[in-house]
Amino acid sequence: MPIRRVAADVRAGPGGARREAEAAIRRHEASDLNAYIAFDAGALRRQADAIDDAVSRSRDPGPLAGVAVSVKDLYGLEGYPLRAGTRRALPAWSEGFLVMSLRRMGAMFTGKTHTVEFAFGGVGLNPNTGTPVNPWDPVEHRVPGGSSAGAGASLWEGSARIALGTDTGGSIRIPASATGVVGYRPTTGRWPTTGVVPLSTSLDTVGMLAHTVEDLRYAFRAIDLPARAGDEPDDPDHAVPEGVPGLRIGVPSSRLWTDADSAVAAVVERALAELRAAGADVLPIEAPELDEAGERYLSGSIVQPEFVEFIERELPDWIPLLDPIIGTRLEAAAGVPALEYVAAHQHRRRLSARMHDRLAAERIDLLATPTLPISPPPLSALARLDAYRKANRAMLSGTCPASMLDMCAISLPVGLDEEAMPVGLQLIGPARGDLALLDRAAAVEAVLGTNLDRLGMPPRVSNGSGRYRAGSEARG
Repeated sequence: MPIRRVAADVRAGPGGARREAEAAIRRHEASDLNAYIAFDAGALRRQADAIDDAVSRSRDPGPLAGVAVSVKDLYGLEGYPLRAGTRRALPAWSEGFLVMSLRRMGAMFTGKTHTVEFAFGGVGLNPNTGTPVNPWDPVEHRVPGGSSAGAGASLWEGSARIALGTDTGGSIRIPASATGVVGYRPTTGRWPTTGVVPLSTSLDTVGMLAHTVEDLRYAFRAIDLPARAGDEPDDPDHAVPEGVPGLRIGVPSSRLWTDADSAVAAVVERALAELRAAGADVLPIEAPELDEAGERYLSGSIVQPEFVEFIERELPDWIPLLDPIIGTRLEAAAGVPALEYVAAHQHRRRLSARMHDRLAAERIDLLATPTLPISPPPLSALARLDAYRKANRAMLSGTCPASMLDMCAISLPVGLDEEAMPVGLQLIGPARGDLALLDRAAAVEAVLGTNLDRLGMPPRVSNGSGRYRAGSEARG
């Protein structure tokens, strides 16, 4: 059910929020996906009753009334400890912009979902608190993508309709692609990152995952427009045509395509062919900035020094407790000279300007790439540190260029690969073009269909009859 309709039903009469809460609790209790580090059924019921009480008193609880939201354990959330994927709780952390905005609009919070330790990784693995199960493999425990590792699993188990994540180099889009849902990274700086443990003060964003673009667009607008009252409107947000005819989609000549597994690339190519048949202009474009931006991100010259500065300043006692997967990657960060750090920022700003000038000159509305270049690997294949590092680099490589260029980006599920795992189509838009990108992504979804249309139900998720439906039954 679209969240717009959920909220309308809750606002229409008393008892709707409690029904939503009880359904979320039942689904969570029946799930074995390990999405959450903490789920509080009592707190959820109290939130629901407060919403229903407001409705009974003829007070409007808001446009997201009764919508269940899971929260990545990187956010401060009242009533819950904050561990950020570590071995012990951090000092008290207040709620910030995104949580408070959702609370004011009537959303109710289900609990805290798993994250990679301090969000420092794209695979989704966490030896400290546990690794959620990717619902698409009925036999092996495959990684869910990270660092918002429990977000997609919380959506598929049915306990949440929106999942909060953070995205520095791809930590919303990666789990969205890996688990077959939709994930949106807003333009860097679009929303405040208050109330969230930082990884990179330069590149961190807060954002959301949901089952459909339409759900994300509805929630994004509800949050974004009041927050930006009085700001200059986004230039690309006006007069966006309905549908895909005339939409100019650039397919970049880039390693985002050439480094992708052939089975993954084929699924995305078929989706683009469907868009072309529906009237979109799918055009080749040179985009060397994407490859260079990706190399710069993966070199660690920005994210690692910023994270080390934060943890040495705020949590120095935590450093000896870091899992070796995280700790060994930080050893080189202390050796990044200040001049190299400053030069990296200056260079990424130049790359971003060139990329945006190129899009404007060629009248490209958005870029299209595979979100992930590989199929989500089994957990058992990552036991060796070198295997983990290789998979982590691969899973970040498709999403980090847009982050480095301060662009907005979304991942949509478009099919299953040869291993019956989800494949995401990444659409990248210009900075500050968030509303336009969401409108265009909704038009794309209207042509291609939702995740249920494209993928079917994951094998580990009941279809409602008590049996399991294999993902291979869905069309690719």
